[in-house]
Amino acid sequence: MRPIRSLMFVPGHKDKFIAKIPTLGADAIVLDLEDSVPDALKVEAREKVARLIPGLAGTGPRLYVRTNRGPHAYDVDDLRAVVQPGLDGIFVSKAEDPTDIEYLSRLIAEIEHRRGMQIGSVRLIVPIETAKAAEFVYDIVSNPRVAHLVQVTAKGADLERNLGFRWTPEGTETLYLRSRAVVAARAAGKPFIIGGLWQEVHDLDGLRRAAGFNKTLGFTGEIVLHPSNVPVVNEIYSPAEEEFDFYRGMIAAFTEAEAKGEGAVIYRGEHIDIAHVQTARAFLALWGG
Repeated sequence: MRPIRSLMFVPGHKDKFIAKIPTLGADAIVLDLEDSVPDALKVEAREKVARLIPGLAGTGPRLYVRTNRGPHAYDVDDLRAVVQPGLDGIFVSKAEDPTDIEYLSRLIAEIEHRRGMQIGSVRLIVPIETAKAAEFVYDIVSNPRVAHLVQVTAKGADLERNLGFRWTPEGTETLYLRSRAVVAARAAGKPFIIGGLWQEVHDLDGLRRAAGFNKTLGFTGEIVLHPSNVPVVNEIYSPAEEEFDFYRGMIAAFTEAEAKGEGAVIYRGEHIDIAHVQTARAFLALWGG
């Protein structure tokens, strides 16, 4: 499975935005039934999204739905409407602890069973949006149904309010949270971690800096809110041709040295041993190089 580089939200009641989904270029789309939908239109949006899933499936991006929050981080009516063949998963709203995720997983399993779907086929993307969720991050991401973790660090959003930090473009106030999320996800065997999100959607230079910093921490993608942000994020989280060349050359150099009985080699001025070569092989396996 490739990482989701760009995860774009589309309001579930906006026909003009939904119609553009196949052309947006995002790796994954979240059809939103929650915050971006006015209360008076939530039922209409749910019905619309449920009807659209079969037609949108297979058009390019992976397809997720963010449902509204009810008891234990799910809205039963939303789930019963959207869990169907063609849906890749649910973007969970404000899960607080592993119990929320377990309840949600069991409910989805019941719906999958009733609809003749493979149990576990609908995966979860779980954002860490509260202080309590941040405390339970490893237990949350360890649930087998969780495919991706999102460490949310948006300006003025739930996590800032919960923890009382003050957002800055540099992001030092959330460095610990982001690094902890990366460690938790990888310790749980979930290597693809999504960051988010850059709200000043027309400041592409700011987006580039923020996403680039997240990448250095180990993140593999970003939430995006505007079509103009998609190509920027996709570029940042895609490997450059120079990386393919570097890793191929490293493997060749090490293989030659190994044939001579050497366990290490100087390659382009760097000391290289088997650990580095394993990193190179993992990179090429992931990206088809």
